[in-house]
Amino acid sequence: MTGATGHKTLESFPIRIAETVRFCDMDAYGHVNNAVYFRFFESARMAYLEKIDFCLDLAEPGAGPILAETRCRFRLPLTHPDTVDVGARITTLDRRWFEMEYCVVSREHDRVAAEGDARVVVYDYAARRKCELPSSVRLAIEALEKSR
Repeated sequence: MTGATGHKTLESFPIRIAETVRFCDMDAYGHVNNAVYFRFFESARMAYLEKIDFCLDLAEPGAGPILAETRCRFRLPLTHPDTVDVGARITTLDRRWFEMEYCVVSREHDRVAAEGDARVVVYDYAARRKCELPSSVRLAIEALEKSR
């Protein structure tokens, strides 16, 4: 392993965060419940959106992200105690949506525990419909993705 949030598998992800596997994340089968992986994805997605300044302003709603679909491929069962490093990146950018990819790496096992993806739609919360990605956000995404 190359250090905290620095696993070689995650080098191509411009956003990398660390998450603690909590005891309460485990289920009756003795491993982390499948829903927890989606929490890891969400945390990485929110870190990405904050970095590109594309979080919804609830005081003044306008264009913002809305999750259209997400999925996960489980590679390794996680258990407590462990820490995982989670990477997020945008792989496809369209006028009204983008696709994200996630990777979860277990520090305990030094292996990929899960991979996932999501489609995020640009949504006008005031008008309650899809809309175009603001050009400032597109430029921020392109700059962040080039930085990897």
